[in-house]
Amino acid sequence: MTEQPRRILRALLSVSDKSGLVDFARALAGHGVELVSTGGTRKALAEAGLAVRDVSELTGFPEMMDGRIKTMHPRVHGGLLAIRDNAEHVGAMSAHGIAPIDLLVVNLYPFEATVAKGAGFEECIENIDIGGPAMVRAAAKNHADVTVVVDAQDYAVVLGEMDQHGGATTLALRKRLAAKAYGRTAAYDAAISGWFAETLDEPTPDWRALGGKLIQTMRYGENPHQVAAFYRSPEVRFGVATARQVQGKQLSYNNINDTDAAYECVAEFDPRRTAACAIIKHANPCGVAEAETLVEAYRKALMCDQDSAFGGIVAVNRTLDAEAARMITGIFTEVIIAPDATDEAIEIVRAKKNLRLMLAGGLPDPRARGFTMRTVAGGFLMQSRDNAVADDLDFKVVTKRAPTEAELADLRFAFRVAKHVKSNAVVYARDRATVGVGAGQMSRVDSAAIAVRKAEAAARFFELPEPLTKGSVVASDAFYPFPDALLVSIRAGATAVVQPGGSIRDEEVIKAADDHDVAMVLTGVRHFRH
Repeated sequence: MTEQPRRILRALLSVSDKSGLVDFARALAGHGVELVSTGGTRKALAEAGLAVRDVSELTGFPEMMDGRIKTMHPRVHGGLLAIRDNAEHVGAMSAHGIAPIDLLVVNLYPFEATVAKGAGFEECIENIDIGGPAMVRAAAKNHADVTVVVDAQDYAVVLGEMDQHGGATTLALRKRLAAKAYGRTAAYDAAISGWFAETLDEPTPDWRALGGKLIQTMRYGENPHQVAAFYRSPEVRFGVATARQVQGKQLSYNNINDTDAAYECVAEFDPRRTAACAIIKHANPCGVAEAETLVEAYRKALMCDQDSAFGGIVAVNRTLDAEAARMITGIFTEVIIAPDATDEAIEIVRAKKNLRLMLAGGLPDPRARGFTMRTVAGGFLMQSRDNAVADDLDFKVVTKRAPTEAELADLRFAFRVAKHVKSNAVVYARDRATVGVGAGQMSRVDSAAIAVRKAEAAARFFELPEPLTKGSVVASDAFYPFPDALLVSIRAGATAVVQPGGSIRDEEVIKAADDHDVAMVLTGVRHFRH
C-alpha cells in the first residue's frame, strides 16, 4: 500500500443529514472535483447553484422502487472498489465504462431517530439503509485509494488535507476515516438488530451486537492509569447520556457512573406525587428522602449520612428551584442532576464554578424494559433491567402483627431505595427518608450493623436525642438466611421489615419477628445489585 496522497477528482455525495453539505460541496468544486449525487442530496446541491450529476447518469438506470434501488450498480461499486494501481482492475474499468470515485460522502438513513420517535414497524423498516452501508463498506475497504466520510464533522479535516496536498488526502487520514466508517456501519446494524430483537420479544438472540456514538473522551477511567470514553447507545432513556451540562468542569468516568446511579434511584419516586432527592457516593445511596418540597427532601436525605454526602452526587426528581439549589450548594457537591432547573437556580449553582449541573429533560421510567450489561473475561453478560417497582408489588404480611399505614408507607419507600443499594443491602427508613444504609458487604449482618453505626454517627452530629433507627422500618434486598441480621435491626429500634422471602429458614426468621412484635412483609421479588 503506497503512502502518497491520493487526488480527489470525483465525489459521490448521498446524505440524509445535510448539515454543512453545500459549503463542503462548494469547496470540493473549488478544487475541481466533479460532484455526483442522488435524490434529495442532488436537489439541494443543484438549488445551491452547483454543477452536479445524477448518479443515474453513471449507472444508466433511474432511481426506482421508492428509492430502494439507485446506487447498487457495478458502475458505482466498481468505481469505489477498483484498485488504481492494479492493471487488471484498470482494464475492467475501461472495458465496462466505470469511472473511479475518489471520495464517498454518506450518512445513513435516520433509522435510530425513526425508532426513537416511536414510529411504526413499516416506517422503521423503510428507514433501514441498504445502499449507503454497502457503499461505505466498499469505500472503506479500498481506503488505499478512496476517502470515505460518514460524519459531517470530518468535512473540515478532509478540506484541510486537500488544501495542504493539492486536492489530495493522505493514507493516514483515509485509514482513520475507514475505521470510523466501519464503526458507523457496525453501530447502525447493531441498532437494527437490537430493534428487531425487541420487536420480536426475543430477549436472548443468537447474536447480540452493541453500538454507540462517542459523547466524550475522558482524561482517565476509574483510576489514572485507565483509558476511558463515554458512548451514547440507541436506547431512548432520559439520564446522564441525554443530559445537557449547563456548567461545571468535565464529568469524569466515576462522576458519570455515580450520576447515573443517583438519577435511576430518584426516578423511583413519581414527581407528580412527591418531591424526592437522592445523594449518591461511589454508586451507593447515602441519603434518600421524599417530601413536599425539594429543599425539605434534600435536608432529610442529608441527615442520613452527612459525612458521605461530602463530594457526592445529588439527583432530584423535579425542576431544581432556587431554595433547593441554595441548600445543596452549601456543602461540596460534585454533580447535580435534575429534569430541569429555574433560571434563578442555575445562577445560584453558577457561583460554584466546578460544580456540574446536568439537566436531563425528563426522568427515566423505572418500569421500562431494557438491558444492562457488564464484561467478563472473553465475553459479556446481558440481562433485562430490574424494572420491578415497589408500588406494583404485593406486600404480603407474614407476621402476627400487620404494619401500620405509616410503617407500610416507609416499607415501600425503603424497598425502593434498597433496589439501588449494592448487595448485601440493608436500608433503614423513617418518615420517608433513609436513616441508615448498609451496602456492599459480604455479610448481611455487617450491612445491618454498618447502617446502625451510620445512624448513631448522624445522631451525634445533629445532636439528636437518639438515632433515627428508633421507630424505623428496615428493608433487605434479599432474603434473610438467618435471623441474625434481623435481630441487629430490631435491637437498633426497627419496628417493621420488608424482604423478598424465599429462604429455607423463612419460618425461623418470621418467628424472630413475632417474638419481638415486629411486623414483616414479603415481596417475592429480590433486588440483588452487584
